Amino acid sequence: MNSLLPRALAMAAAAAAMATAAVGALTDLVRTLAGALAVLLVQALWGLGTPAAQAAPYTPTDDLAVVQRLPQRLDGAERAQRARLAQQPKQLSLALEVARHAIDRARQTGDPRELGAAQAALAPWWTLAEPPPAVRLLRATVRQSQHAFDASMTDLDALVRPDAAVPLPVQAQAALTRATVLQVTGRLAEAQQACADLAGPRFAALGTTLATAARACAAELRSLRGQPQKAEADLAALARAVPADPWLALLRAELAERRGDDTAAALRWREALADTPGIYARAAHADWLLDRGRHAEVLASITEADSEADALLLRRAIALHRLHDPRAGAAAAALQSRLDAARRRGEGFHAREAARLALDVQGDARAALALARENWAQQQEPADALLLVRAAVAAGDPAAIEPVRQRVRAGWHDRRLAALDRSLQP
Repeated sequence: MNSLLPRALAMAAAAAAMATAAVGALTDLVRTLAGALAVLLVQALWGLGTPAAQAAPYTPTDDLAVVQRLPQRLDGAERAQRARLAQQPKQLSLALEVARHAIDRARQTGDPRELGAAQAALAPWWTLAEPPPAVRLLRATVRQSQHAFDASMTDLDALVRPDAAVPLPVQAQAALTRATVLQVTGRLAEAQQACADLAGPRFAALGTTLATAARACAAELRSLRGQPQKAEADLAALARAVPADPWLALLRAELAERRGDDTAAALRWREALADTPGIYARAAHADWLLDRGRHAEVLASITEADSEADALLLRRAIALHRLHDPRAGAAAAALQSRLDAARRRGEGFHAREAARLALDVQGDARAALALARENWAQQQEPADALLLVRAAVAAGDPAAIEPVRQRVRAGWHDRRLAALDRSLQP
């Protein structure tokens, strides 16, 4: 948000100041992850950005023909920084800085090429079983953004071991990200324990910034485990202590959606988008608008210039389709091409976006259900549950809803699900 990132991208922003004093090369690292996980996560998070407007492939006849002009991603200082790294590829502090900036741009633009740039910057250490802790943290972040959750967890587990020779701030950032990956992948009890550990004595020396993140982490998990009212009270208390925080506003907006409180959700979305929101927040808000039939507002907030990010192109394609706009076909074809390319490469395929495209634009409920099941096997956030149920209802396959029914019986509270299927009443 990924995806996501999902939630690690948003949660970890609160720990950025804590990292600066102890690890200069990781200054503001966690802020670069804001936007996910989750996401993240992106979640968000994100396929190749080739904003082609044509449904059919185009083969130039002239080797000098300009097929596409890519947007300029780097300012002069960052181009110079990358040039220095090319001359000194094993200078660790410079490599970390280049990778950090690349991850930050991936969060802001949704361009997965930046994740490749981060990996390239860290190439001398990327395949090491025991890379430097700072590299390991960034490697886990890139892997999470690419939905390689198991590989990401391997790195994160190593960083948070009590006996690991890892600076405490790096351990804390890894622990925040780890808690979010556990949540995104549906391991809620383990995620709850991870949040509790963050608030424990091990990290007490890092002060209130981390404590705030730990409290928000715990509150969001309470909202998913049958205590939505308690979760909102906890988040409201945090918002009073840390006013005008867009990350807390985002968590409260999503919780208000799950509780069915449109008035509160509208207010929290305004707060969450007041600063410079990342891709995850913008895509999640677009979903809120789409659910309310406010398709023209989606097009106003997500223009063609935003189409480099798959998550935003998807929402734009859905809005165009529902408005019967002739541009819908080109937008859908461009996104499908990117998803197909990601699948062929075997990297960063986001089944959630593919399922949404099949369901909401292409009208293929059976394909959407197959993709929604594939997505559920990877990640199990509320958006993934909602997608699985919608696809199952559209395909006329009530048995496919059973994994979500199990979550609801375990305490998951989401009125949107209940509106789709009575068996999902909390």
